[in-house]
Amino acid sequence: MAGGDEPMTVCAIESAAESTSVSGPGITITADGAYAARLAGEGEDLYPERWTLDGPEPYAVQLPLAQPEERGTDVLPLSDGRVLIRRSVAGRQLFSLVYPTGPGTGELPLGGIETASLVLLPPSPDGRRAYALVPGPRSTAVWLVVGGAFGPEHVAEVAGRCSGGVWLDRTGRMLALDREQGAGGPVKAVTVDLERGGETTALLQIAEGSDDRLLLADPDSGLLLIRSNAAGHDRLGWGIMGSTLPVRFPESLRLPDCAVRPFAVQPGQTLEPGRCGVALWIEGAAGSRLGLWQPSGGRLRQLAAPRGWLAGTGVWDARGALRLPYVSGGRGECGLARLDAAGLFAREAAARGNGAQGEQGASPAGETGPGEPREARRPVPLQQAPLMGRKGLG
Repeated sequence: MAGGDEPMTVCAIESAAESTSVSGPGITITADGAYAARLAGEGEDLYPERWTLDGPEPYAVQLPLAQPEERGTDVLPLSDGRVLIRRSVAGRQLFSLVYPTGPGTGELPLGGIETASLVLLPPSPDGRRAYALVPGPRSTAVWLVVGGAFGPEHVAEVAGRCSGGVWLDRTGRMLALDREQGAGGPVKAVTVDLERGGETTALLQIAEGSDDRLLLADPDSGLLLIRSNAAGHDRLGWGIMGSTLPVRFPESLRLPDCAVRPFAVQPGQTLEPGRCGVALWIEGAAGSRLGLWQPSGGRLRQLAAPRGWLAGTGVWDARGALRLPYVSGGRGECGLARLDAAGLFAREAAARGNGAQGEQGASPAGETGPGEPREARRPVPLQQAPLMGRKGLG
């Protein structure tokens, strides 16, 4: 733990001297945290593997087919327990669903898309659909690859070259993409409404020439995690969807010698973004560490990661526990470390005397009143007040 940190009740978290992280294939978790999938195996003998995470103990099911999968094949879990496979074959992207069938593996071909380049988006919030981005010379196509009536369906065309992909709601309608317009132009996050033909609106406009990317969003609270180089170098910041409050760039999230990436936000904090816990993957010369941070507290805790952690992956449960997938033993057995992050934040808030404010001295709860329906709040552009010369921004 970082100097001065109090002991925590953590299952399967090792000491800093013993901490290791897993390189190679990671894992993808459904939005509800029930299933996960990864490309497992050794050498050239690769196969999809599905993890069940919502039972008393996690367990993995291997889903090998007649031929091993190529390295670079994508897998993505669905909420019904099936796993999507994306294979690249002779300039085409082919899709299949695989699932356990007694002692074997069943496979349902879904068709393909004629393109040499394709990126799967994160799992849809509803768990039933899956989407992909196909970049073109002047625009990026959004394809529905699972959930359509007759195989992959083209659902939207977004001007510019798009990357990333963050869901802004619980229904899978509002999608944020990082868009580059023009060769070498700045990257700005935009909102894409998939139920209105891909209607696009600006989401992040921090500085005219800055690259402003959205990394994570929590639909319950409206908390947004942002990366921007508006200050002349990349900084991690946070804002509130639908609020006129400026984006903040806390000094506690600035680690010059490390790569820092948020990967999970605590759900269920309706209208209270300042109380959301944020889990971060911290990668430096000493290896991977786990970061825990909360806007209202401001302090970044650095903890040793569980041995065998599939670095940069995890999910919060409804009780405020952070669950981190890991593999252990020579056979790569699956496990799930549980960390009582909500309890840690509660103890820290009590130690501060309750009612602590955010780093800027203003309430981070935003301007949405408790009587306003959550569905009424829509994404609007976030603007940053001057990055330099303002207390606390650095």
